[in-house]
Amino acid sequence: MDDDQKKKLAGECFRKGSEAMTAENWDFAVSMFGQCVTFVPENLMYRQVLRGSQRKKYKDNGSGAGKIAKMGLIKIRTRLKKAHMAKEVDWENIAKAAEEGLQVNPWDAHLNFELGVACRELGRIEIARFSMEDAVKSEADNKEYVRTLAALLQEVGDFSASRKMWERAYKLDPTDGEARSKMTHVDAESVMERGGYEDADNTRDVKQTAYDLDRPSQSKMPESVDGPGVSAEADLQRAIRKDESNPDNYVKLAALFKGEKRYEEATSTLRTALEVSGGDQNIRELVEDAELEQLRYNHELAKEAARSNGDDEAARKTAAGLRKELWQREVEVFQGRIERYPKDSHLKFELSKRFIQAKQFPKAIPLLQQCTADKRLECDVLVLLGECFINAKNEKLGRRQLEKVVGIVDPIERPDLFKKAHYVLGRLCEKAGERDQAEEHYNEVIGAEYDYRDTLARLEKLQSGDDDGGDSDD
Repeated sequence: MDDDQKKKLAGECFRKGSEAMTAENWDFAVSMFGQCVTFVPENLMYRQVLRGSQRKKYKDNGSGAGKIAKMGLIKIRTRLKKAHMAKEVDWENIAKAAEEGLQVNPWDAHLNFELGVACRELGRIEIARFSMEDAVKSEADNKEYVRTLAALLQEVGDFSASRKMWERAYKLDPTDGEARSKMTHVDAESVMERGGYEDADNTRDVKQTAYDLDRPSQSKMPESVDGPGVSAEADLQRAIRKDESNPDNYVKLAALFKGEKRYEEATSTLRTALEVSGGDQNIRELVEDAELEQLRYNHELAKEAARSNGDDEAARKTAAGLRKELWQREVEVFQGRIERYPKDSHLKFELSKRFIQAKQFPKAIPLLQQCTADKRLECDVLVLLGECFINAKNEKLGRRQLEKVVGIVDPIERPDLFKKAHYVLGRLCEKAGERDQAEEHYNEVIGAEYDYRDTLARLEKLQSGDDDGGDSDD
């Protein structure tokens, strides 16, 4: 059946569903609108009328079907978990399973969220937003839902709505440094959007303002003059000259430079914005982010040059030098932000990872220990703590951290962390001569991924009785 035929059938189902809705025959309306969604899954209106009819079917009770009917949701949630565990996630299958569950409870936050994520991956952005918004309405304090919706709204350019969601995320968790940083970035993007510079090749594509309308038209300008509407950069420079005390124009210009990968100019312009603003903390962080982005870009260029010229010792030294410079600047930035936001566990976690990169495990350990109370980071923190203790020659403490991880990590939601923790524990047990425990951990790993690293070979070696142990920290 081709798309035209599907749309035609969907139109007929919609007509019948609308008639049923008028007659308040909600069961039939739900059935017809459900067919519409099946035929044309990317149509937002079909989803909206389907969800509305489902809610009317349950008399807007906010909870859907009764307890017995809801028992069927257990199988649906199991399907969703299995779909997420697959090496190649079948987002279409996840979307269908979520819709089946919403037939039972159209207010279910988790199912709406699953549908939203799947539709985002499938490119059905309008439906993704609609579903995620429903999820947030049902569970307004769920940080994951709020943050995911905030990111989606930012992606689609609804900066005002995105800002509100990031602000909500920050209110839910005042230690969420990323949410705080995102508010700043959304504000900057919003400034660009209001100016119309984000997607304009030049300012002839930028929406006009009263100021624009009051200027001479381009047709009256001499050809040799780079006048208004010819260059976005020139227009922003002109706006800066017109009002040198307004930091917004500098932020716009820096964003323009950044989009063209003119990182040095972007950083310099933001420094001027910082000076003009009188030291605004949000702009200061934009300066720091721009400096880091410039260093990362330069490092990537140097790495590529070193790869392309394998025998060039100078190129390798340049790449290594830039890597060190980037690391040092990242450490400085994270340390400074931790001083400003001492309760932000995300910043401490990021700084600890930089110390681990440099094998400075004694510096990473106390930072990670300060992050253990943050449930969002708990599993990641414990794994890194385990690795730090092992590398610091305290395998007993390292093993204790990893044993905590395997007791709490969800193998479906965090498969990589699950496998890594069990694998390292297997290596530790193998080294300690604890064959049975090592086998148990290795079996957990291959149960999740059959060809994970050398797990199968190690398990077979243990089972054959030919075991000479091995280090756990490679």
